[in-house]
Amino acid sequence: MIIDAHQHFWRIDRGDYSWMDDSVAAIRRDILPPDLAPLAAAGGVSGTVAVQAAPTLAETEFLLSLADQSPLIRGVVGWIDLTGDVPAQLTRLSHPRLKGIRPMLQDIADTNWILRPDVLAGLEAVAAAGLRMDVLITPRHFEAIDTLAQRLPQLPLILDHCAKPVFDGSDPGVAWREGIAAFAAHPQVSCKLSGLATEFGPGWSAEALRPVFDHVLRHFGPERLMWGSDWPVLELAGSYPNWLAAAQQLTADLSPEARHQIFAATATRIYTLT
Repeated sequence: MIIDAHQHFWRIDRGDYSWMDDSVAAIRRDILPPDLAPLAAAGGVSGTVAVQAAPTLAETEFLLSLADQSPLIRGVVGWIDLTGDVPAQLTRLSHPRLKGIRPMLQDIADTNWILRPDVLAGLEAVAAAGLRMDVLITPRHFEAIDTLAQRLPQLPLILDHCAKPVFDGSDPGVAWREGIAAFAAHPQVSCKLSGLATEFGPGWSAEALRPVFDHVLRHFGPERLMWGSDWPVLELAGSYPNWLAAAQQLTADLSPEARHQIFAATATRIYTLT
């Protein structure tokens, strides 16, 4: 059994995917569960976590409606306005498959936005509702997110795409390594092995990504590391089969139990998937 802890669906005519410019023309098409189903079946993927791709409640409701139709979707990470009435929004979105929320921090100019008092109050309500926060950041956010983890230890934080390292060859840089180490010191933080092919770009391979993998494995351990495809964004740099194969190559020397954690058990436990 494999759980894909991070993938997306969208329907273009919904109209709230403002980031879909010509630079992502290759994936600017409707992406729905029947498109993923054959890829998942071929890879042995039995369930996924569908993650928001637009900062609207309507898109989260769209993903939850897909979860009602597709047993492949085991969980949804949606979006809410953390500066608004969070309990009311969570009531509107109440659904057993809603597992967390994700503010699109990488697109917010203010690196410290997440530490605003009104945002922190919103996140306290998220934690009180038993939900998690996916952390969509780049290395510029490490200090702010480390502070967030200190202030809200009751909020599980799931780091998307290994914090999007900036590669110089295969080297993700000292600042990235130090940030990951500091972030991993918080027990409520976990990490997704996802998005790395896209961040590396042309010429990526399992071995080119090994320095990142080795570092996150060392600091998070398999019990806080989960594999995700980031499909269909992945198609900008690779394919579902070759990213899954690369992840399996990276983990080939681990014990069967450790591989099971990374490819299924960590996501199932942290997102409380059923």
